[in-house]
Amino acid sequence: MPLAYRHRLQVAGFLLSMLGWILTGTCNYLPDWKNLNLDLNVLELWTMGLWQTCIVQDVGGTQCKDFDSFLALPLEFKISRILVSTSNGLGLLSLVISSLGLDCLKMEDTEQKLKKQLLLIGGILLWLCGVLVLVPVSWVAYTIIQDFWDEDIPEIVPRWEIGDALFRGWFGGFFIILGGSLLLSTSCLSSDHQLPEQYAMADVQDAHQHLEIGTGRL
Repeated sequence: MPLAYRHRLQVAGFLLSMLGWILTGTCNYLPDWKNLNLDLNVLELWTMGLWQTCIVQDVGGTQCKDFDSFLALPLEFKISRILVSTSNGLGLLSLVISSLGLDCLKMEDTEQKLKKQLLLIGGILLWLCGVLVLVPVSWVAYTIIQDFWDEDIPEIVPRWEIGDALFRGWFGGFFIILGGSLLLSTSCLSSDHQLPEQYAMADVQDAHQHLEIGTGRL
C-alpha cells in the first residue's frame, strides 16, 4: 500500500472513530432514548434516558429527575447503561492507543513494528466499542417498536416512541466500526512501516549492486 494513501486512510479512520465516540458519549447521557407525547391540560413530552427522565412542557419549560434506584430501571436500560458506559471508556482508551500507532507520529525505525501492533490493537478495540453500543441501542429500539404495535394494549393508551438518542447511538456505533476497519486495513495490508528515506537508500544500494555486477562482467 502506498505510504501517502495509507496516511490518508489512517487519518480518516481515526477522525471517524473520534466522531463516533463523541456521538455515543452524547447518546449515553441524553435523556431521550424514548419519548411519550401526552396531550392533557397542556402539551407535554415525557422523555426517558439511561440516567434520568424529563418532562417538557410548552409553557413550563423542562423538568428532569434522576432515577432513584438502578434496580428500578427496565432490564434493557440496566444492560444498556452498563454496555454504553463501558463502550465510552473503552473507546477513549482505543483512540489513545490508535493515535500512538499512526504513521504521522514520528518514531525510531526500530519502533515501527510496535506502531503496527498498536494500530492493530486500537482497531480491534474500536470494533468492540461499536458493537457494545449497537447492541443495547437496537435492543431498546426493538422493545419500543414491539410495545408500540402490541395489540393487547388499548389504542387510547399513549405509546412510547424512539428518541433522538438512539439515532446518535446507531450513527456513532457505525462510525466507530468504520473507523476501526480503516485502521485495521492499513495495519494488515502493510507489511512494513518503512519511511521514504529507507526506500531511497534501498534504491541506491540496488543501483550500486547492479553497477558492481556490470563492472565485474566487463
